Amino acid sequence: MHPADFDKLVERACTRIPKPFRDRLENVAIVVEREPSPGQLRAAGIRGGGTLLGLYEGRPLTDRSVFHSFAMPDRITIFQGPHERLARDEADLKRLVEETVWHEVAHYFGMDERRVRAAEARRRRLRRRAT
Repeated sequence: MHPADFDKLVERACTRIPKPFRDRLENVAIVVEREPSPGQLRAAGIRGGGTLLGLYEGRPLTDRSVFHSFAMPDRITIFQGPHERLARDEADLKRLVEETVWHEVAHYFGMDERRVRAAEARRRRLRRRAT
């Protein structure tokens, strides 16, 4: 997929974040990179052969103080290559990108990996019931 088309998928996923959460996203950059760097893989605890779809780098909202307003922006990176390799088709790619954006935004709001995964499982169950 052309990088500009993938960027549009990420933009679409960002618009699907419910407004109450979108309105609270401050001082965070959402960027797309082709592949994670070795340093990003290490920071995320990914070992040989593992996959990293996205990465949140920054101080979660729950850990901030009044002095944080002078900090550099937090960063959410979405990796195009791993998404394309995992997706079965275009619809699956859109779903994966949306889930990854949600996952990384949850880290911004202070959820640890265990809580994010539990919330994702609940969301999948609710989605299955609705269909």
